[in-house]
Amino acid sequence: MAWYRRWARDPALVTLAFALSFFGIAMIFSAGVLNAPSPVTEDAWQRQFLWLILALAAFTVVTRVRSDWIEWLSVPAYLIAVVLLAATLAIGTGAGTAEGVGRWIQVGAFRFQPSEFAKVAAVLGLARLLSAREDSPRNLRDLLAPCALIAVPLALVVLQPDLGTALAFLGILFAALFWVGTPALFLFLLASPGLALILSFDVRVWSVYFVGLVGMVYALRYRLYLAESISVVFANLAAGTVALPLWNSLEQYQKNRLLVFLKPALDPRGAGWNLIQSKVAIGSGGLFGKGFTEGTQKRLDFLPEQHTDFIFGVVGEELGFVGVLAAIALFSVFLLRLVRLAERSPDPFAGLVLIGIFGTWLVHIFVNLGMTIGIVPITGIPLPFVSYGGTFLLTCWVMTGLSARLAGED
Repeated sequence: MAWYRRWARDPALVTLAFALSFFGIAMIFSAGVLNAPSPVTEDAWQRQFLWLILALAAFTVVTRVRSDWIEWLSVPAYLIAVVLLAATLAIGTGAGTAEGVGRWIQVGAFRFQPSEFAKVAAVLGLARLLSAREDSPRNLRDLLAPCALIAVPLALVVLQPDLGTALAFLGILFAALFWVGTPALFLFLLASPGLALILSFDVRVWSVYFVGLVGMVYALRYRLYLAESISVVFANLAAGTVALPLWNSLEQYQKNRLLVFLKPALDPRGAGWNLIQSKVAIGSGGLFGKGFTEGTQKRLDFLPEQHTDFIFGVVGEELGFVGVLAAIALFSVFLLRLVRLAERSPDPFAGLVLIGIFGTWLVHIFVNLGMTIGIVPITGIPLPFVSYGGTFLLTCWVMTGLSARLAGED
């Protein structure tokens, strides 16, 4: 197995990636086994397998690139990603998932999703920026540059609109800032406008929150600059003020997803269908599931997007609680491996890249699993290595290659 160690550079991490990828292909195959076969899902597992071969080729290339080259390429990669995201707004095409969604760029017969490449570029760009610092952020002003770096691709993704993928950029930002020693208080203040936006849909709750925040800022007046204090209060006030206009600016399908998250029975045969059927599928799996390819909700094609966003519903129905627990354990070990590699890395840039990738996948896993059981709104975010999607699988293996390369010895 010496050749495998040389090729993989980190055999433990790569073996976990293989396990998740082949598990995904098996579940995609099962998702295509329907009582009335569908051309969309029937051969999807074969296409995913071909993408896996391409992804392994990309992995091989990435793991052979010198570490200092990767750091040097982080700046042009970030700039190219921003250009591609801007181009997507102008010439992007839809993928047949939601009305008005243009997330892909078509070049002849080849189609790719720039936001996936942008996640990799954002990880590299943020790692380059933060690794150049000699000390941890000491005030909110120190967070302006990293926040601005992430805000540009995040805003372009939101404008597509793709709110699910936008969450991944937030995962990258907060994971990296935490890793470089940003105080928890500053992270809370940074996230506070988002919390204010959520709470503003109930005026009484938001009012109590806002008064408490003002009191906190006043108590911290000796740790914060006056401009920082004013900015935090103003940002939270603005978040509460723009909540209604922002709601009105959302696409109708986005509004429906939020409404049915709060009350699925509001539209059980429309916007609430996905969540209801997903919960029925997972709940019906019981302890050991109905058996591989034997899920009734899946076979009757009641479970929507069962080979992509809702593939975890197939896992729950056919493999049951035991299968779900095993899948979560596999993801947990994979994420812990990334953290362990980041802890061992003597290079700040490498450690930040590893933890940025950790933040990306943590958001994907939490949101995907959460939306299938109704604890977070449906955002259309795929499950790493498991959900069907060529560009996404390729991105996952490129990130795995970066992790293995930067964590391995030269």
